[in-house]
Order: sequence, then C-alpha cells, then structure tokens
Amino acid sequence: MSSELIFGIHALDATLESHPENILEVWLLKGRDDARLQALQARLQAVGVKVQFASRQTLDGKADGNQHQGVVARIKGLPTLNEADLDALLGSQPNPLLLVLDGVTDPHNLGACLRTADAAGAHGVIVPKDKSVGLTPVARKVACGAAEVVPLFQVTNLSRTLRHLQDRGIWVVGTAGEADHSLYQAKLTGALALVMGAEGKGMRRLTREHCDELVSIPMAGSVSSLNVSVATGVCLFEMVRQRSQ
Repeated sequence: MSSELIFGIHALDATLESHPENILEVWLLKGRDDARLQALQARLQAVGVKVQFASRQTLDGKADGNQHQGVVARIKGLPTLNEADLDALLGSQPNPLLLVLDGVTDPHNLGACLRTADAAGAHGVIVPKDKSVGLTPVARKVACGAAEVVPLFQVTNLSRTLRHLQDRGIWVVGTAGEADHSLYQAKLTGALALVMGAEGKGMRRLTREHCDELVSIPMAGSVSSLNVSVATGVCLFEMVRQRSQ
C-alpha cells in the first residue's frame, strides 16, 4: 500500500471530512497549547486515529521545513486520476466548468489554483503528467482542503485532451496577453474549459493552437501580468458570473 505525507491543519481537516479511513498516522507538535490543535486531536481520537506527539525538529524533518503548523500525517496514497476518469466525469456532468493548467510547476500556485477552482465550483482541474507539478504536500497545504474535493486529472497528451474536450462540446478558452479581445468581451457560457499558461512562459504553442478562443485580462496598472493563481480567479469567476445569468 502506497502512502504519502500531508501537513497543515486545513489539509488534515479536509481528509478527516472526506476520507478519515485513509489516515494512518498523525504527529502533533509536543507542548503546543493551541485550541485548534486540541480540537483536531479530539476529532482524530473520535474516529480512532492514534495521535503521536513529536518535537518541532522532528516535524520540520518530516515536512521538509516549518510549514506544517504543528501537524503532520501519513495517509493512504490517493489514486492518480487519468483520461478514463476524466471521461467518467464528463459523462456525469452535462455542463462542466474545467480548469486546465499548462505546465504549472510551482506547488504553491497549483494549490492556490485548486482552492480557487473549488471556490468557483469547477468540476475538475487538468494538468499534463510531464513538466508539471503534481499534488505534493505543499500543494495540498496551500489548497486548504480543496485538493481533497476537486479532482486533479493528469493526462499524457494535453493537446489530445483538449481536442477530446472539444469533441464533447466543451468550448476551450485560453488566456494570452496578445489576444484581440478581453475576458469581458467574450461569451463564456455553457460547457467551458479555461486554459492557463505556466508561470512566466504562458501557454505552449501547441496548447494555444488547440484553443477555440483566446482572451486577455485588461491590465490598467504598470505590471504586465498577474500570478497564474490570481489570473485563474479573475477568469473563473467571470465565467461563473456569465454562466449564472
């Protein structure tokens, strides 16, 4: 049985909510008098999970740094979702809203994008298997629980997946600074897939060529671009606004 480490209060809270049976071991910071940790300990004990107490140095070693908030857990490894799982989702969701991340390599950005996707009600996030970050402990922590509820599909060939989405009647919208019209001029209703490019580089050429439409985010200030997770929020919530009208 494969297992993985997660850390942070939100990440463990989310696992407790969705899959408490997957929690194998939990370490809490020894000697920390914290109401949130005490509440978490009570919830863990209520579902039969034994809690161990460890020093900060031990937790830092397990979490590769001090981002753990006094909580580290070992959980059963979740299955990797692929193209077949994506098909199953599309078969059950007639009007999907999907987020496609083309080569995002920073786990903080992936986690933030998952959190935004959850807030916007997106039905799934699609990433390529290569040259892209997966669901690391850091991404889970930054996602604040969204990683446990928003499906993350890792696909072998992103361009082929975009063609497949189009064949299923999903309009594929890419973001590019040089697009000839803005996000707010586009009609963003119905089944949609929003494609966001990698940090700094944007979408790859083949990805761009497989988009039905390119849109830009109007920039009024002196900066030329937004962080990918911020731009994702701007675009997704404009889609949500238009789809709800």
